[in-house]
Amino acid sequence: MLPEATSAWSWWWSTSNKADETSRNILTALVPLFIIFWFIFSVKKQNKEIPPLPPGPRGLPLVGYLPFLGSNLHHSFKELASLYGPIFKLRLGSKDCIVVSSPSLVKEVVRDQDVVFANRVPLIAAKILLFGTLDIAFSNYGPEWRKMRKIFVSEMLSNARIEDSYDIRKQQVNKMMNETYKKAGQVVDIGELAFVSLVSSVMNMIWGDTLKGDEGSVINSEFRAVVDEQLELLGAPNISDFFPLLAMFDLQGIERRMKIISKRCEVILDKAIKHHSIGENTQLKDFLGHLLQLTKCEDPTTSLTLPQVKAMLMDVVTGGTDTTVALAEWAMSEILQHPNVLRKVQEELTEIVGLNNTVEEAHFPKLKYLNAVVKETLRLHPPIALLVPHCPSERSIVGGYTIPKGARVFLNVYTIQRDPQLWEDPLLFQPDRFLSGSSVDKMDYLGNHFQFLPFGSGRRICPGIPLAERMSVFVLASLLHGFHWKLPNGEVEVDLSEKFGIVVKKAKPLLAVPSPRLSSLELYSYKD
Repeated sequence: MLPEATSAWSWWWSTSNKADETSRNILTALVPLFIIFWFIFSVKKQNKEIPPLPPGPRGLPLVGYLPFLGSNLHHSFKELASLYGPIFKLRLGSKDCIVVSSPSLVKEVVRDQDVVFANRVPLIAAKILLFGTLDIAFSNYGPEWRKMRKIFVSEMLSNARIEDSYDIRKQQVNKMMNETYKKAGQVVDIGELAFVSLVSSVMNMIWGDTLKGDEGSVINSEFRAVVDEQLELLGAPNISDFFPLLAMFDLQGIERRMKIISKRCEVILDKAIKHHSIGENTQLKDFLGHLLQLTKCEDPTTSLTLPQVKAMLMDVVTGGTDTTVALAEWAMSEILQHPNVLRKVQEELTEIVGLNNTVEEAHFPKLKYLNAVVKETLRLHPPIALLVPHCPSERSIVGGYTIPKGARVFLNVYTIQRDPQLWEDPLLFQPDRFLSGSSVDKMDYLGNHFQFLPFGSGRRICPGIPLAERMSVFVLASLLHGFHWKLPNGEVEVDLSEKFGIVVKKAKPLLAVPSPRLSSLELYSYKD
């Protein structure tokens, strides 16, 4: 090659290498910048596509929305809904909470996206009491929950099972009537009357004839005592539920007390199970008998563990009594507050039942006005004002807003059922609104009318509705048919203030004075 050519080639090659190196350096610098800009652009684009979180009040750092501490949440949420609209967000402690206060948005949660919102955020007290939430009320949605609910509904709450247990309910109501008759002219606690009758009825339905006799009486009385304290602890606002880091300190002593109660409960349940196993009753005559048979089953689609059995029994007793007792006490309070309602109820009972008879469940379909009173009570005083919180298993959209995965979603039935845009004169107790011919007379308890959801809706609707409806009407009808009632000490008004917990109860017990109303004293007799 000629020298000139060689020199030119060398110059070009060196220049080319330098250019390539410069290009490589530029590319090396540009590629990360390109990736960074692309990432920022993608995030911005994605954020534009994701709807915002619902509006809501600003909380304090670490504390969140401070007014929730020690206050009635359902009242606070009602006020916040008037400020921020039918869906809003706030932090309670360290937890994101979404509150839904309109029928159309409730429908999105419990009907359109029911599976997504079917999980629960269990309370610490419930975890302790229910063996890590192996029950129906607080366990997450899935195969085990579906299996337990199916067993509960088919074996405890089937029409045949409820009909078969009628004599148990009748016996306990007769006992309640007899105890009330003995206290005629004295002040009685109506909530306590209802509680003893309902707990005894439910427990006898659970273990039926197996626990007759002295041993059974001891177990039943022990169980009644611990159930009362359980319900108190489950309803107490627990700081540890909203500030998990404080759970180790148990500042309120709720966890410590619930552990003691839980152990006492388990001892009682173990007694009942042992008594059942060695008793003469080897047939599946009661709910406990059937559940114990399923612990011996090898089919995973139908088998249960012993802790699951115990958790389900606790569900039945606590869930089947506290809400029904609250309903009975609120109904009697409103009835005594409104003498015209009391007169109409007793006139209907006199016509349908007669003063020479006691109430039977066969009378219930004909007691139109009393059933309207029960519905109106549930509208104005829903036992679980915010229902048990739902928890989305994935990020979702409700009402055009983003609901984060794992948030606590409260369905604010208290506000919905007092909304003046949905109900005429919503703060007045008017049972006539539910009578035939009215705009809401077809509303039932099955969760299909989203402005009236006292028992919830969707997959997590309360499974005990058929039993709760019968027992509440039975207790109310019997007390109102069997006795005249007046307030003690010349009082003319009932204190209707509320005490918030897992169940919204009266702040003060309802005290009243009964006097016999039936034609024969024999109608108040009771034989064990």
